[in-house]
Amino acid sequence: MNYRSLSLWLDQVAEAGDPLTPRAPLDGDLDVDVCIVGGGLTGLWTAYYLLRAEPTLRVAVLEAQIAGFGASGRNGGWCSALFPSGFSSLARRHGADAATAMRRAMNDTVEEVGRVTAAEGIDCDFVRGGTIELARSAAQLTRVRSAVEADAARGGLDGYEMWDDAVTSTRVRASGVVGAGYTPHCARLHPARLVRGLATVVEGLGALVLEQTPALEILPRTPDNGAGGAGPRVRTERGTVYAQHVVRATEAWTSQLPGTRRAIAPIYSLMVATEPLPPEFWDRVGLSRGETFTDARHLVIYGQRTADDRIAFGGRGAPYHFGSRIAPASDRDDRVFGALRRTLTDLFPDLRGFGFTHGWGGPLGIARDWNASVGLDPASGIAWAGGYVGDGLSTTNLAGRTLTDLLLRHDTDLVRLPWVGHRSRRWEPEPLRWLGTNAGLRAMTAADVEERVTGRESVAARLMAPFLGGH
Repeated sequence: MNYRSLSLWLDQVAEAGDPLTPRAPLDGDLDVDVCIVGGGLTGLWTAYYLLRAEPTLRVAVLEAQIAGFGASGRNGGWCSALFPSGFSSLARRHGADAATAMRRAMNDTVEEVGRVTAAEGIDCDFVRGGTIELARSAAQLTRVRSAVEADAARGGLDGYEMWDDAVTSTRVRASGVVGAGYTPHCARLHPARLVRGLATVVEGLGALVLEQTPALEILPRTPDNGAGGAGPRVRTERGTVYAQHVVRATEAWTSQLPGTRRAIAPIYSLMVATEPLPPEFWDRVGLSRGETFTDARHLVIYGQRTADDRIAFGGRGAPYHFGSRIAPASDRDDRVFGALRRTLTDLFPDLRGFGFTHGWGGPLGIARDWNASVGLDPASGIAWAGGYVGDGLSTTNLAGRTLTDLLLRHDTDLVRLPWVGHRSRRWEPEPLRWLGTNAGLRAMTAADVEERVTGRESVAARLMAPFLGGH
C-alpha cells in the first residue's frame, strides 16, 4: 500500500525521510501483560503511560497496517478540548460537578500533549493558538453568543471570549464575518509527526509494536470452573496474543470486529490542502498565532494554517456507507472535495488563483448517543476507549492516561470522570442505520440552507440537537 497517499501529513513525513515501512508483524503466539489492539493515538498513548508508570510491563501493540494509518494520521490537526457530548448533556446525566470535571480534564489535556511532545522530543509543530469560531450570519452570531454566555455562567471554565467584527479582523480576515467566539484551549499540530514520533518513543520504552497484524477477534477471559480458566486473548492470522488485559483501541474499525459491529458507526470526514501560500496572502488573512478556525454552521468544518503556510481544511458531508463498510475508495469523494474547496474559497476569497495539492479522508467513530467512553470490564479483562466523533486528537491522550489508571488500579480523579464506564446502546441494524445516519447528515446540510434563507436559527437543527451530543 502507498501509505503516503493517505493524507498530506503522511506524505510530508515520508518526504522528510520516514519511509513508512511496516514494522515486523507478530510471528507466532505471544504472552504479554497488556495487549493493545490498534496502533493509533489511543493505543500508543496507553502504551506510553503504562510503561512510564511500570517500565517492567510486557506491552504489545497490534496494528493492522502501520502506526497512524487510521484517523490518527489523517485528521485535521486540532488538539482541542472539544468533547462530543456537550456540557449540558453531561450535566443532565451526571450532574454539573461531573460535567465541570470533564471540561477541566479536557482543557488540561491540551497542555499535557504539549508537555509530553516537548519532553520526548516529538517535533509535531505544536502551537497553542486557540480556536476562532467565526459567525457569518445573524443566526450564527446568536449561536456563538449563547455559547459564550453559557460558559460565563459556568465561571468562564472554557475561557470563551466574544469578539465583534473589528476585533475578529485583527486575528483573521474572512468574508461575511459579523463576529466570532474564541477559546484558548486548542493547539494546531502535525498529526502524522505526532503519531509516528509517539510510536518510536513507545518502542524505546520497551513496547512491541507489531504492524501488518490485524486482529481477527478479541476473546474475553474465561472463568475457572474447575477445568482451568484463560485470560483474554487476541486472535490473528499470525498467532494468538495472550494477556492479562486487552485494550480495544480500534475507533472506526471497531465496527469491523466480531461482537462490536454495531457499537460504532464509521462516518467519513474528508479534507483538502492548499499549496504553500505566499507571505502577502497571510498579510491579508492573518492566523499568525497558530489559531485553528471554524464557523458556526451546523455541518462541521475545521481548518488550520500549517507550519509550511498551507491551509488544511476539512468537513463532514460524505455519506455513511451501508453495513458500516470501510473501503479505500471511500477515502476520496470528488463531490465532497469540490464542496470543501468552494467553502474554503468562500471563506477566504484571496485563495482564488492558488492551487490545492492534496485531498484525502477516512472514517471516524460515532457511538449511538455521541458519547465517547473509556472503561475496563474486570470480568472479561477487556478495556476500551473510543467514539470520539472526530474530537480524538486530544481525547486519545486522556483515554491513555485513564486506561493506565484503570489497568494499574490507581484511584485517581481520572477514573471518576463521567465518561468512564459509559456504555452506549448499539446502533440499529441495517437498513435503519443507513437511513437514519444519512438522514441526519442531510438534516444538518438543510439546516444551514434554512438559516441562509430565513436569517433565523434553524428549526431542523433544534430538533436534531438531542441526537447529536446535546450541543
